[in-house]
Amino acid sequence: MTYTESLSYLKALNPMGIRLGLEQIKALLERLGNPQDACPAVIIAGTNGKGSVAAMTASMLSAAGFRTGLYTSPDLIEFRERIRIDGEMISQQAAVACLQTVKKSVVETVSYFEFITAMAFLYFQRQKIDIAVLEVGMGGRQDATNVINPLVSVITNISREHEEYLGSTLEQIACEKGGVIKSGGICLTAARQPSVLKVLAGICQEKNAGLYRLGKEFRTILKGDGAFSYRGIRKNYKGLTCPFTGAHQLANAALALGVIEMVGEVNAGFAVPEEAVRRGLGDAKWEGRLEVLGRSPEVVVDGAHNSAGVATLCRALVNDFHYRKLILVFGVLGDKNYRMMAKRLFPLADRIIITRPPCERALDLEAFLPVASEFGENIEVIQSPGEALRQAFFLARKEDLICVAGSLYLVGEIKKMYQGKQS
Repeated sequence: MTYTESLSYLKALNPMGIRLGLEQIKALLERLGNPQDACPAVIIAGTNGKGSVAAMTASMLSAAGFRTGLYTSPDLIEFRERIRIDGEMISQQAAVACLQTVKKSVVETVSYFEFITAMAFLYFQRQKIDIAVLEVGMGGRQDATNVINPLVSVITNISREHEEYLGSTLEQIACEKGGVIKSGGICLTAARQPSVLKVLAGICQEKNAGLYRLGKEFRTILKGDGAFSYRGIRKNYKGLTCPFTGAHQLANAALALGVIEMVGEVNAGFAVPEEAVRRGLGDAKWEGRLEVLGRSPEVVVDGAHNSAGVATLCRALVNDFHYRKLILVFGVLGDKNYRMMAKRLFPLADRIIITRPPCERALDLEAFLPVASEFGENIEVIQSPGEALRQAFFLARKEDLICVAGSLYLVGEIKKMYQGKQS
């Protein structure tokens, strides 16, 4: 089986859609020899910021010399982005080998996410990593990643999302995400809503787990020069630099620093020296979230696709970027709250180009145009993301900002198009 054939096989699993529950993934992993038990792990759940926290955490662990696996989703350009060791994507050959092994062990029907999660665990076992950092796909309690007993569990924040799967109230969603908290474990969170914290505290009390809250047990202090200090549970650091754009990333950096601190406390073998903390944090990379692709005009892409993510993007556009005019390239999936997204984003833009993400679930543009017109002016529709990007460059002057937003599928496509333009 070639790499291309492997991708086709995985794509054929997609029609199953989303399936929550651990019965099938546990049975599959059992037949594979339970590779998820081969090394310690950190698990990261939450509504937004999971990938950023995971990337910063993994980078600091790698900087300390630990062979660190990182499993995230979705991919933007290349499937292999999902499975990395010390920043390096899984090779095509290794991906094919893992796929073939997992395929031979499939008896029951498994979903796309269950299958690739098994691939990740198998690859990490074969590569003899020291520690894995896992980003939850959806929710937590019934997510395929939640088959491990983590050193530390993280719940970044909680807002309404995927209500048909996770529940219609913040408390119900918090209960689902709180499922990553294990007996006698440790949970770090940046959630601030009293109702959410009450749920998480109840879970921790029931499971005799420690709960550490951003703003209470650990915090960051922003300095005037853009640097920040971290006052942690046991350790303090001064003069740190956050590698990602946006004030919200300070909370994600604090969570990552908290993970590093507590991983070393739970297992002294994973103590990370201060030099590695500083170097690893500064070197961390995470694509598609307020990522600046170019200058003059400045081009920024952001995969915000829910209420909290869009609110964060709007704050960043107002506070963190300086420009003459904002040209927004926007595309969204039909199962997202596109009316809310347009209501918040479109009034900030001087020109709006609506396009279609490369996904079968993309919103029909003709149906979206009347909604878009309620919240913005100077709107045009261009089906092709590549043509939309070219039109944005045609309209922009060097002091303008081109922002691509609405879907990670769109961000991935635009990144490919933009790389082609630069080459």
